[in-house]
Amino acid sequence: MIRSIIYAALLAALPVGAAFGADVTVRATQITEWKSVFGRIEARDRLPARARLGGTLTSLAVAEGSRVAAGDVIAQIVDEKLDLQIAAVDAQLRAMAAQLDNAMTELQRGEDLLQRGVTTTQRLDALRTQVDVIRGQIGSAQAERSVLLQREAEGAVQSPIDGTVLTVPVSAGSIIMPGEPIAVIGGGGFFLRLAIPERHATMLQQGDVIRIEDGHERSGTLSKLYPQIENGRVIADVEVADLSKDFVDARVLVRLPVGQRDAIMVPAAALQSRMGLDFITLRGADGTAVTRAVVPGSTHQIAGSAQIEILSGVSAGDTMIINEPAK
Repeated sequence: MIRSIIYAALLAALPVGAAFGADVTVRATQITEWKSVFGRIEARDRLPARARLGGTLTSLAVAEGSRVAAGDVIAQIVDEKLDLQIAAVDAQLRAMAAQLDNAMTELQRGEDLLQRGVTTTQRLDALRTQVDVIRGQIGSAQAERSVLLQREAEGAVQSPIDGTVLTVPVSAGSIIMPGEPIAVIGGGGFFLRLAIPERHATMLQQGDVIRIEDGHERSGTLSKLYPQIENGRVIADVEVADLSKDFVDARVLVRLPVGQRDAIMVPAAALQSRMGLDFITLRGADGTAVTRAVVPGSTHQIAGSAQIEILSGVSAGDTMIINEPAK
């Protein structure tokens, strides 16, 4: 039964219209040259969650690898001076409230005296002005208090995007300056970023199919080529469906199409191995069958069948005989 399976597999590898024992003319086939390089899994967006307030980091709710949503509070910063400033403003408000009560009482008394003709209008206007000044001072102090409360609320550090926490460079108890990053969030999807030798840059185009060699038969699409060359390398992005998100900046081996060349390709069924050597049966000029030793190269999938590149021993135009394997 095993021989029957091998026979069926070899039959499927024959060119269309060819059969065992038939003569097949060897022709040069254009194949794609592939270049193996390493790519890195990167997040499309990599944004720092920064502190808006300087103070002491009292709590930290995330670590590397944590999943967060936009707006989540990931840390809390406290500035003890703000509580003291708010308390001072509250004391000023209480004092000004007492002054306003006294000024209102004086104003009411002045209005009563003016009706009896005891005081002057000028004195009453001064009392009204004093009330308005105190009210203005109260409004200014309330606005200052609102600013202090807003600054205190900015001690809550929020995640800027949905994603994964990549790095957390601080720890609870640290002294934080305004603008200092508390964590770096990666999100917006993941892709492969490649650094390609510049000599291959002209051979690549957006939309090229890229093979991914990570243990699975997968491919990606070259989505972007960056125009700036850095250290002799061209940066390119590759879109890959179902790309692993477990490790950001992980290296993945990929193969890039960097050109095409002519090669002598024969079906795998045409190759015979004996005593460590590989042979192909050719039709001689006089019509007789001639067995010739060849040096095989790599195997390629062409039109759904396995084809082996012949490095030497066969030339384009030779007539090849595909013999039926022994059962």
